Order: sequence, then structure tokens, then C-alpha cells
Amino acid sequence: MNDAPELEGIWQAEVEELRQREELAREMGGPEKVAKHQAQGKLTVRERIDAVLDIGSFHEVGALAGTGEYEGTRLKSFIPANFVCGTGSINGRKVVVGGDDFTVRGGAADAAIIAKQIYAEQMANSLKIPMVRLVDGTGGGGSVKLLEKYGFTYVPFNPGWDLVVENMSLVPVAAACLGSVAGLGSARLVMSHFSVMVEKTAQVMVAGPPVVKFGTGEQVTKEDLGGAQVHRTNGAVDMVVPTEMDALTAIRRFLSYLPQNVFQLPPVEVACDPADRREPWLLSAIPRNRRHRYKIRPILEAIFDEGSLFEMACYGGSTVTALARLDGKPVGVAASDCFVGGGALSVEGAEALIRLADLCDTFHLPLVMLTDQPGIAIGRAAERRGVIRHGARAIAAIYQARVPAAEVILRRVYGVGGAGASNRHRFVQRFAWPSGDWGSLPLEGGIEAAYRRELESSPDPARLLAEINARLDAVRSPFRTAEHFGIEEIIDPQDTRPLLCEWVRDAYELLPSLLGRPARGTRP
Repeated sequence: MNDAPELEGIWQAEVEELRQREELAREMGGPEKVAKHQAQGKLTVRERIDAVLDIGSFHEVGALAGTGEYEGTRLKSFIPANFVCGTGSINGRKVVVGGDDFTVRGGAADAAIIAKQIYAEQMANSLKIPMVRLVDGTGGGGSVKLLEKYGFTYVPFNPGWDLVVENMSLVPVAAACLGSVAGLGSARLVMSHFSVMVEKTAQVMVAGPPVVKFGTGEQVTKEDLGGAQVHRTNGAVDMVVPTEMDALTAIRRFLSYLPQNVFQLPPVEVACDPADRREPWLLSAIPRNRRHRYKIRPILEAIFDEGSLFEMACYGGSTVTALARLDGKPVGVAASDCFVGGGALSVEGAEALIRLADLCDTFHLPLVMLTDQPGIAIGRAAERRGVIRHGARAIAAIYQARVPAAEVILRRVYGVGGAGASNRHRFVQRFAWPSGDWGSLPLEGGIEAAYRRELESSPDPARLLAEINARLDAVRSPFRTAEHFGIEEIIDPQDTRPLLCEWVRDAYELLPSLLGRPARGTRP
């Protein structure tokens, strides 16, 4: 005989309360605040999460966290914490996502349950899966009203920052700035491998206008202080885009090139672009006249898998850095844009190169350098900014990267910048196009100095200069260098893609020996 009590529905009341609380959490700051938020052209945090993740994949954690108001034991009202987090998938792979809810006290920290942010970082760290941060608030110490509420001050610390720092060397971290972000919120944004902000509706600031006015006397708007026009080229963020959907799409695409963590290989796709594709127009891509410029991006698109080029660190100016695929295999790419500063290595370009080298070294992406490097930027403006130190740091990052590397010399290799375009003290699969032109410094800049006395004493300096140029032009031929094995291979430009596709297959055979945490902690 069964004496057990009837169990069906025994917890039904609690389950109904659970559903009620979950529904209240989904209302965020309430219809009025949600409508005001959307009227500014911004998505709510839940719309953002749905957009960045695969459809229907979000599993929320901590939806019940918030502030409840009670009448006796009955829940009268509920204000959810202004941070929504959980897990989901991007391109079928699991990630952690956490986003600020601006409709609840404008994303201010004094409305947050900080344990949720910490838990999100813990999930990414423990499960060893990528972290996606959707930042739209301060996320720091909160309002000064807290001082009166609590009756004491405290020595500041950054909650969960040990995990934030460790995750940089463990899992891919991507972040989007989707509103006015200040203080610790801005630090959470840039503490990532890839950061993107939305123009017009997003700002990144160390402190907002009232604090700036008190501290410096400056009267500025949020947009003047930290808008896209401020950060587009200064390196604070990697990319500026027109809309929130563009930002979320960029995050999805960025993560598609990277493994889930440092213990895995990058994800290889089935290649739809033939590895033996040869583009005849590459024969004329580089002008014969060394003073004429050319566009680098069509060359990159011709060499790498069709549609796979994803530019990042878009502030680099003369230095183009990107992720791409060769025969379906992710690689990092660096090249010079001779339309910007002649392609010389600038402060911004050096920073972009450092970020690329560190990213590839952390997540085991082989590096491809397409070199047309006249050297480190010169002139008074560059010297005032200490360009040589930035350039040397970039060279150090290239030298310290352990991943396989290939170099294609398109044209110039000059000076310290050219010498450091790849690590010439280790094995690098190196090819040169017939347009290769190299040396300690460009002949055009050195002839008049080297032959100054002869030119000054010549009755026809212009004619003598032309004769000297003609003699040295023969010496500077890349074939002369090849005779002395100073360059291993000079190739038909049409063969670049097939050769690199062969190289990348070999490179991926070597990657398993590099799996694990980077030798140096990865910094933002």
C-alpha cells in the first residue's frame, strides 16, 4: 500500500511565483523607461543579447536578483539588477554574455548586484569559453549618495578584476560600447581582445562631464569628451561602427576566427575558395615607378579566402591589421597602407601591430606579414610622440610571438621598421615579389648625402646624379640579392595565394605544440 502523500502540484505556488518574478525581470526598468531608451535609437539589453547570440540559445543566470518591495510576505514590486548575464551560443559555440541595463538607473553601479558581473567572469574562466561584454553604464563605485546611505567610505578596488585580467590570457574577450560609458565601465570595455563602439549613441570616458568640470574646469558634452570622433583613431577602441547591430555583428565575426580558449586550436572551416586560385592582375598591382602608390586592400582580398578579411585595430592608419583565412584556416595579417604616411610605422600603427601579435600568440593564429615598409615614421611630429619607443615595442611583440610566420615582401624593406617587420632571426617562410626594394635606407634619400662632394664639384650635378642613380638601380635589383641567398624566393605574384595555402597547412601541423597559456600575460 502506498502511504506517500499526493505530490502533484505541491510546489505549484512557488513555481508560479518564480514565473512572475522572471516576467518582472524581463520588464527591465518598466515600459516608460524602455520606451525612452528605444527612442534614442538604442536596443534594450535583452534585445542586444538576443541579437549577438544564436537565435533561442540564451540561458539566463540570476534573473531573480534585484530589489523587491513587499506587503507582508507578498511581493508588491520588483526592480531587477541592471546587469543581465548567462550563456548562449555564437555560430554554434558556447559563450558567456553579460550586459548592462541602462533602463534601470542608467546602468549606475549603485543599482547593480556586483556579484552577477563577477559570476559572469567566473563562468567564462571556469568553463573556458569566450566572454562577451555589452557595456552601457558605469559599473564602478556608484553614486556619492551611497556615502550618506552607508555612513562610511572605502578604499576603492575593482571587483572581480583578478578574473578580468586572467581571462585575457585564457579565453577570447570581446566588448561593445553601446552608450555613455565611464569609469570602471570604460575599463571593462577596453580590457578585451576586441572592442567596438557605436558612433553618435556611445561615448567612452574616464569620467563624465560633471567630474571633468570639477577636476579641470573644462565644460564639455559627453560626445565632445568621449564620442566616436575622439576615439576613432586614438586606439582606445578597435573599431567604430554606425549601428548597434553592426557592433554585435562585428563581435560575432571576430569570435569566429578564435578558439574557445588557449588550450584549443582555431576553428577551421571547409574552404570554398580554391587554394590554387591565381589572380593575373597581381602582376600589375605594384607600380613600376617607386613613387607611385597602390591600394593594399584589393591585394589582401585577392590573396586570402574570399570574404574572409576582417580588419581590426582600425585606428592603425598606415598599418593594416586583420584576421583572415587561408584554405579555411584562420591567420593574423599585417600590411602597410602607402596611402597613409607613405606606409611608415607610426605610433598608432605600432600599437595596432602589438595587439595583433599578442592576439595571435595567445590564441595560436599563424601570422602573415605583407611587407612594404619604408621604416619608422620620421619628422618632428613623430619624434615629439616618441615614435621610436612605440616602434621598438612593436618589433619586440613580433619577435616574442611564438606562432609560425610567413612574410611576403611586396616592395620596400628599409630601416629599423623594415628590419623588424618579421623576426629575421628565426625561420620565417619568406617570399618576395619582383618589385622588392630593400636596404638600410632608400637610395633616393641617401645618394645626395653619400655623393655630396662629387655632386658639388661637378659642372653638371643633375647629369651626374642621373648617372649614379642608373648605376645603383642595377645594384638594387632583387635578383642580385637572391644570387647571394639574401632572399630565399622571388615569386610570381600570381603564386602568392597557392604558396601561402601550402605554408598554412604546415603551420597548423605545428600549432598543437603551442597550446596552453601564453608565456607572458596578455594585456589590453
